[in-house]
Amino acid sequence: MFPVLKVLKDHQEHSVSELRQRIADALGLSDDELAERQVSDSQTVFANRIGWAVQYLKSAGAIRAVRRGVYEITDRGASLIKAHPAEITVKTLRQFPEFIEFQGRNSVAEHGTVSAIPPPETKATPEEALENSFQVLRDALVRELLETITNGTPAGFEQIVVDLLVAMGYGGSVEDAGKVVGKSGDGGIDGVIKQDKLGLDVVYVQAKRWQNVVGSPEIMKFSGSLTKQHASKGVFITTSYFSKDALEYVEAIPQKIVLIDGVKLASFMIEHNVGVAPAKSYVLKRLDQDYFESL
Repeated sequence: MFPVLKVLKDHQEHSVSELRQRIADALGLSDDELAERQVSDSQTVFANRIGWAVQYLKSAGAIRAVRRGVYEITDRGASLIKAHPAEITVKTLRQFPEFIEFQGRNSVAEHGTVSAIPPPETKATPEEALENSFQVLRDALVRELLETITNGTPAGFEQIVVDLLVAMGYGGSVEDAGKVVGKSGDGGIDGVIKQDKLGLDVVYVQAKRWQNVVGSPEIMKFSGSLTKQHASKGVFITTSYFSKDALEYVEAIPQKIVLIDGVKLASFMIEHNVGVAPAKSYVLKRLDQDYFESL
């Protein structure tokens, strides 16, 4: 990130292509180094790193976009240069609240949301770095799913619940499940769905597209509705999260009630390919010791 600021310190406007060229010249990179591509072969390593440097600096308020693909340094960026740092890292930018917000610092435990924080600045093996990057992208997808569901319609949420339960092996077909989920409206019950394809047992469902915390009163109401139906199994699904009291309550009652909060809902959607599609696939290979030992 420091080379990007050094190019922009003249307070002139520079395009991303100019940044790449001037940084490449300053670092004395060879044609082979500039041509090195990522594993996905979608972009060169150099272009990718410049792109992320620009994104991070912009998010920290150190540079700003004057128009598409053209940037200039800000007073904050100039102050960073004057501090004469050996380098500028993610840790350096964490002093600015705008960058903290960009990272999504709220944790699931504290606020019921997902954090998309970049991997810690530790010396990790390539495999560990790959796993960290995968988790960051997955967490970001969870957040995006929840935002999309929350901004959608009640009918859309109902369809998501039906599609997910069927994908998980409940309810038989989408048509069968759709006939019962969201139709009963019996107190705290939104629907009844088959536990197996033959319908030998059923599960009662409550689904709430909420943003606020779901407390124990809502779970008590659902539990009471199950009792009236002489039912022992229920699933309570919400786009938000459950209070500590609600979580403790389901552990203390004889009925089996499964609580699925927004994060779990989105995670199940990813796991069962509901509302998501593959972007890229990577196959990590290791040396086959058995093969060489047999030679």
